[in-house]
Amino acid sequence: MAIINITPDSFSGDGLIEKPEQICAKALKAIEAGADILDIGGESSRPGAESVSVKEELRRLLPILDLLLPLGVPVSVDTLKPEVMRAVLAAGADLINDINAFHAEDAMEAVAGTNCGLCVMHMQGQPRTMQHNPQYGNVVTEVKAFLHERLNTMIQLGVNSDRILIDPGFGFGKTLEHNAALFQALPELGELAPVLVGVSRKSMLGEITGWPVEKRMLPSAVAAVAAAAQGAAVLRVHDVAETAAALKVWAALGPRFGIA
Repeated sequence: MAIINITPDSFSGDGLIEKPEQICAKALKAIEAGADILDIGGESSRPGAESVSVKEELRRLLPILDLLLPLGVPVSVDTLKPEVMRAVLAAGADLINDINAFHAEDAMEAVAGTNCGLCVMHMQGQPRTMQHNPQYGNVVTEVKAFLHERLNTMIQLGVNSDRILIDPGFGFGKTLEHNAALFQALPELGELAPVLVGVSRKSMLGEITGWPVEKRMLPSAVAAVAAAAQGAAVLRVHDVAETAAALKVWAALGPRFGIA
């Protein structure tokens, strides 16, 4: 899943909101490099991010969605607003990726009767404050219970389980210790549903390496391979070519050395 940033305040610093021709070129390059899904969002979810209005979010999203849909791969939209969900689905979006796990009033109803894919993510708190001293009794137990409840609720509303991805929400209200525990638990979480992992360029990699965001391509590719080895079904990344190359090397050499 290639991240195609269209927000001006993305943490990775690669937003292209006012440059649709560059967005399209970036998407085509990602597809050529091996992306199976394009992921766009009109509202940043980085720590400390401010919310934007429905009108502004749609102003950012709809023209870009029109550009990307003809490119031949599914397009995912990051949003937590039911009004935006309905609008982008009407425009042809293939997947809704909700960091709020469809908790907003009417969010479940906005997507339940459609055929789109759905990604349900765990987050402790809200983007503005989520990294202010997050705490858990047992992060794996609590995140797994949360995702299990969300899955059951969606299925009870008539959503087929094969439409659903789950996301542990790395960096969304978690310390490095919490993130590491969830990473180790990916096989366990994968028993619930296919898992999407998004750690590309995130601060957890900066904590490990000491590198700023613009230098985190290599750590991101390594983390993606580690997630794949743990059974992740979808890897949400900024650096598609580098991640695809790393996965090819792992697939070719890993089994020969007993690396699962």
